[in-house]
Amino acid sequence: MSRAEAATLAVIQMHMTDRLEDNLSRAEAHVRSAAGQGAQVILLPELFENLYFCQAEREEYFALAHPVAGHPFLGRFQNLAQELGVVLPVSFFEAAGQAHYNSLATIDASGELLGVYRKSHIPDGPGYEEKYYFNPGDTGFKVWDTRHGRVGVGICWDQWYPETARAMMLLGADFLLYPTAIGSEPAEVATPNSYQMWQRAMAGHAVSNSSYVGAANRIGTETVEGTQQTYYGHAFVADYTGELVAEFSSGDEGALLHRLDLAAARKFRAGMGFFRDRRPELYGPLLTLDGHTRRD
Repeated sequence: MSRAEAATLAVIQMHMTDRLEDNLSRAEAHVRSAAGQGAQVILLPELFENLYFCQAEREEYFALAHPVAGHPFLGRFQNLAQELGVVLPVSFFEAAGQAHYNSLATIDASGELLGVYRKSHIPDGPGYEEKYYFNPGDTGFKVWDTRHGRVGVGICWDQWYPETARAMMLLGADFLLYPTAIGSEPAEVATPNSYQMWQRAMAGHAVSNSSYVGAANRIGTETVEGTQQTYYGHAFVADYTGELVAEFSSGDEGALLHRLDLAAARKFRAGMGFFRDRRPELYGPLLTLDGHTRRD
């Protein structure tokens, strides 16, 4: 497959309900609208099939997970990708034997399911109780060679880690995508509730890797088991200098499009020398939790 020179990216911002078919129909409508505007790669938000159930710990929500084989809606999006000729990274709750994962299937423009990435970094805090539901991902970071470029995709909490972005770029990604479910914190949490900080983290990845970065988010207020959160939207695309070149507000719903000049990004990346001047032999502390401990 020849390397893509450019691609039109759409990141989707949408609200969710507790009805699967409602969410799937809305997601499909947004994908069709984006494709009608010329989008070739279309990113839906994280776990768009339902409300963000990780606000609370309840055994019954494990029933939302399904294996990849015979999955209730991945096939639908494979058919949609083939019909429209678009690349679709699709987030879903995966069951695999006795394990459960926050996963993403990347579907090529042919409709082929290229593979599954399982979220590596799993958060645990009030309103974001993901460690209760999800095993840590075991796939390693993934990059897929699609009809419209080499796509690297992390999932939500992954987006805060520069190691994730760097690993995907080293694997050959042309651009980086992050489906997300993020917004307000419960009242008792003192950490900042800032979409600006969220955007800056990923814009930093764009700068340090000379890469386009796109993030999709949900919007609206959701109540799960008496806990309420409002998702702040602000889906965006940053260019390979870190400039935010497209951005939604907290209330916009739909597809946000931007044309990615992948050839120009590759040229700029080579000239910056960030990858030329790396010193992997000095990065041993990154392979530890405390910066010092080594196993014999």
